[in-house]
Amino acid sequence: MSVQYEVVMGLEVHVQLDTNSKMFTRVGTGFGKPPNTLTDPVVLGLPGALPVMNREAIEKSIKVGLLLGCKIADVCKWDRKNYFYPDMPKNYQISQFDQPICEGGEVEIELPGESPAVMGEHRKVMLTRIHLEEDVGKLTHYERDSLVDYNRAGSPLLEIVSEPDLFSPDEVFAYLTSLRNSLVSAGISPCDMEKGQLRCDANVSIRPVGTTTLGTKVELKNLNTISGVKQGVEYEIRRQTKALENGEEIFQETRRWNPEEKRTTSMRSKEMAHDYRYFPDPDLMPVKIDPEWVERVGKELPEKPFDKQRRYMADMNLPYTATSALCGDRPLCEFFEETAKLTKDPVKAANWVVNDLLRELSQAKRESDDDDGVSVEDCPVSPEGLAELINLIEEGVVSNNVAKELFPEMFSSGKSAGELVKEKGLEMKSDGDEIETLCAKAIEDDPDAAEKFKGGKEGAINALKGSVMKATRGQANPKVVDETLRRLLAD
Repeated sequence: MSVQYEVVMGLEVHVQLDTNSKMFTRVGTGFGKPPNTLTDPVVLGLPGALPVMNREAIEKSIKVGLLLGCKIADVCKWDRKNYFYPDMPKNYQISQFDQPICEGGEVEIELPGESPAVMGEHRKVMLTRIHLEEDVGKLTHYERDSLVDYNRAGSPLLEIVSEPDLFSPDEVFAYLTSLRNSLVSAGISPCDMEKGQLRCDANVSIRPVGTTTLGTKVELKNLNTISGVKQGVEYEIRRQTKALENGEEIFQETRRWNPEEKRTTSMRSKEMAHDYRYFPDPDLMPVKIDPEWVERVGKELPEKPFDKQRRYMADMNLPYTATSALCGDRPLCEFFEETAKLTKDPVKAANWVVNDLLRELSQAKRESDDDDGVSVEDCPVSPEGLAELINLIEEGVVSNNVAKELFPEMFSSGKSAGELVKEKGLEMKSDGDEIETLCAKAIEDDPDAAEKFKGGKEGAINALKGSVMKATRGQANPKVVDETLRRLLAD
């Protein structure tokens, strides 16, 4: 009888905090600057340079801890993590070892449902700790040499460490997606993995089903996208399972994910804590975090994405698909809520935001020279502008089809719906005599559809409606057309 194996995983997620300056100096942070321009004696570890703590980074760390239900430390201290690598100019990293800023906590995740339209199972993934440290530089490797850029070195970096509480690649994907959504919504970080603002190491181990002892842990690095993390752990699960089935030993090591070859390769044996020779940093005092500070930060916490989703579904009757698209993006939610306040139907407002607004934003990003494209915040169509368009439909001024044609032009020109309707003469026709004449002609031109409707085939009336709408270039009031056709067909 063959042995069945199961996977147990934990993630170490590194989040670059969105602060104006670095962790221990006033040098600014940023992405895309010329290499090695965001440096100073502190960042480069020059003799005599002394670090000074960034209060904003500590406060944002407290905010993350409260958001994730962690215990906030009364006192946290700074330690030197010693290692020798070209991306660390001081040959040590200022981090937190035995007294991190946050302990415990949890991340709510949603597993895939039966279909994209169905909400999946929710559960909590437990956290071990969250600690604050400084980031290292970036190495770029070429065939014969490597280059180092210290621009991100010294940036405040939050490391969120989960328990070995993930049991499938789907759970890993759900965990990272949920965590990222929460951090972005709270204004902690943009969490753009392509810019290194969120990085992830995965610890993967395999054990026989039914046992409780963890298998040998293998750490995966170079996981640069959320989908890449999922692919990386999928490969590693297959590799370790095959090795155990063949009677081979799994070694504790660090492996590198190669996204081009879709496989992992060995980098080095896995370091243990004692290998880093941690000791308290003599240049930095411990930080006392008083309850009043924690309480003040707690009052600034935003609504969690899943809580917002549940509220939208319960209070506004929004479908699950719409809430899934909205709730991971705080600016998009704010745009939707402002629009919904100005309309009578939140569901229609959500549909326009999720379908039409996101489509135009995506198109603008594809066409833009700027990597970030057009954001919701600087969108040419305001919530008031979209609400006006929706209300024009509800008031019978324009048809839904005409509105769909108008929206891209509103987005490209910045003109309001009302302006474009007047310019183009697109007001919906509700003149009873004109519509009645057109309806009568439609019945005369298509007697087959008329007879089918009279015979009980409800859908046959759509062909007659289509003729009238075509004759009016979509400007006839559909409600008036429907009522008129039914009256004439009943005679």
